[in-house]
Amino acid sequence: MAYEEIPGERVPIRMWADPASVEESAMRQLHNVATLPWIRGLAVMPDVHYGKGATVGSVIAMEGAVCPAAVGVDIGCGMSAVRTSLTAGDLPDDLSRLRSRIEGAIPVGRGLHDDPVDPAALHGLPVAPWRDLWSRFAGVAQAVHFREDRARRQLGTLGSGNHFVEVCVDTSDSVWLMLHSGSRNIGKELAEHHMGIARELPYNQGLVDRDLAVFVADTPQMRDYRGDLFWAQEYAKHNRELMMRLLQDVVAREFGKAKVAFEPVISCHHNYVAEERYDGMDLLVTRKGAIRAGGGDLGIIPGSMGTGSYIVRGLGNAAAFNSASHGAGRRMSRGAAKRRFSTRDLAEQTRGVECRKDSGVVDEIPGAYKPIEQVIARQSDLVEVVAQLRQVVCVKG
Repeated sequence: MAYEEIPGERVPIRMWADPASVEESAMRQLHNVATLPWIRGLAVMPDVHYGKGATVGSVIAMEGAVCPAAVGVDIGCGMSAVRTSLTAGDLPDDLSRLRSRIEGAIPVGRGLHDDPVDPAALHGLPVAPWRDLWSRFAGVAQAVHFREDRARRQLGTLGSGNHFVEVCVDTSDSVWLMLHSGSRNIGKELAEHHMGIARELPYNQGLVDRDLAVFVADTPQMRDYRGDLFWAQEYAKHNRELMMRLLQDVVAREFGKAKVAFEPVISCHHNYVAEERYDGMDLLVTRKGAIRAGGGDLGIIPGSMGTGSYIVRGLGNAAAFNSASHGAGRRMSRGAAKRRFSTRDLAEQTRGVECRKDSGVVDEIPGAYKPIEQVIARQSDLVEVVAQLRQVVCVKG
């Protein structure tokens, strides 16, 4: 479908969502973003909803500036997925043991490994990137240095909220492994540290929303933030890479190493900043709840814990800054979901999925999210579907 364009103060707001379906608070945020002096473009994905400072599901292109709150506190959050050689017929009727073994290998919630995971012990996972990551830790904000031990032990851990590890089956009965996580607590603390600095800078005092405070080019604050931002994005990528290898090891042990093969892993950020060029301008493109969907790029658009997910290929739509949605998108807050739904509702809506069905994850119930099929349908000019998946195991923190 073609996008709908609505007027904004400095740039038009290109909507792949139905404007009538977007809550008033989110529309206000979009109009606020369009007032920023540095903005050069704003694209809104079909999973858009209210967020901190900027909406989740927005792509913000700025020249010479970046907004920490528009990136979000989970810097580098994203997805990884891999197709295996297993088929649905290889899976046992009772998947509880597989779920338990995944939970035993990958700490969830606030959990962390007793000792940092050694990538060299995971079947030849390259060690050099890890060494490089930690060799640069001394250069990140001094305010988080005391977190180094915890950050090392949280590499290869899931977290909570909407993060998950899943075993899925596609429409051809192939088994997939999928996970969603980010930069854990170290990314959150770096983000909050820099957001606090940005709010106090003189050039941010007249903004319509102080949460949209930015760093501008050629300043020490921008230099420091970009260094920490890219470090945290790399941490998030390594976190998913480590978890995926731990997950593959669980599956290989469970079904027999000689029987299970894995295709190349698909991985994509959906809370991050990239340096890209459009219309002859070098821009800092912030995708907050959006994936890159350049021509041929493989991406992952998950639904909620009982509704399935999609592997997609980008079509390279420059009007959307080569982007697509990052998921289904919430249609109600966590608090509203807890008030509206019960554990009985959760059990009903996740029927057939081996997963938690207790009060601790009611806020993640499928009914709290937009229908993923509708979200996919609204971005047919952004991506094409490669595979459609349904969950059979879902691990939550």
